[in-house]
Amino acid sequence: MSVIEMSGLRKEFTVRVKVGRLRREKRVVTAVDGIDLRVERGEMLGYIGPNGAGKSTTLKMLTGVLMPSAGEARVCGLRPVAERTRLAMRIGVVFGQRSQLWWDLPLRDSFDLLRHVYRVPAGEHATRLARCRDLLDLDEFLDTPVRQLSLGQRMRGELTAALLHSPEVLFLDEPTIGLDVVSKQAVRGFLAELGRAGDTTLVLTTHDLADIERLCHRLVVIDHGRVVHDGSIAALHSRYGSRRMVVAELDAVLSEPPELPGAPLQRVEADGHRLVFALESATVAEVVAGLAGLATLRDISIVEPDIEEVVARLYRAPVEVGGAAVTGAP
Repeated sequence: MSVIEMSGLRKEFTVRVKVGRLRREKRVVTAVDGIDLRVERGEMLGYIGPNGAGKSTTLKMLTGVLMPSAGEARVCGLRPVAERTRLAMRIGVVFGQRSQLWWDLPLRDSFDLLRHVYRVPAGEHATRLARCRDLLDLDEFLDTPVRQLSLGQRMRGELTAALLHSPEVLFLDEPTIGLDVVSKQAVRGFLAELGRAGDTTLVLTTHDLADIERLCHRLVVIDHGRVVHDGSIAALHSRYGSRRMVVAELDAVLSEPPELPGAPLQRVEADGHRLVFALESATVAEVVAGLAGLATLRDISIVEPDIEEVVARLYRAPVEVGGAAVTGAP
């Protein structure tokens, strides 16, 4: 059995919309529109989409906060709403804008209270806390009240709090939002180490695509509450035509633009001294070999495709909703 299973998962909200100057009428808004998805144990899944796409709504249904309007969801074999108490013992949740720590207590005391909440044996708790202290550098602020912690320090505390009961699934909603560069690196490094261990399934929603590139092997993109891509980041680049680029610096300007099989010339820069090729079927070595016979090379560099540009292009692509094609994020 997959650790997470969604079948026809749907969530609708009824909202009141102003009509005219005095009247309001009820309208049904579909936040999640029939998602079918399976996540296997130990996977690191990036779950992304534009604002209002249904990311957070999906996570709330999977953690038992919201009841689906239709369809079914199971996490660790449990129904999230009907068996929410049992599920809470088997999952961890980190929401960037919410805290599970006690605001006026030292961080150490919050961890001790959570040990009792989740009924974790003292020895297991100490072992897991020691690992988090080492990987997240917690020691310097363990005795500091939570309200006095910086955002980066608090987020490291939130991650620790979510993992002390050894959850099977960790849901992360914008875990690096607002963090400085150093704190982001610490959080990403910790999550990468957690993923390599393979004991915990990670589901990450974020607008920071650098988190996705560094952490997730599988990417699910949703728009208008529907899955529009499910696969690897490489497959996303291939689907939307992005390619690795080879930038060649030449000593002399060529009289004619070179033609290299499998690597079309994209543009010429620096008064003809710099050539930019897109790698389609050719390798970097083949491009270098082809150019070496035409001119003296001063430098070669590889530019990886920009995932933000690819995802933005995907959001702008037409999505069929209610039988009509509409575009994604503006």
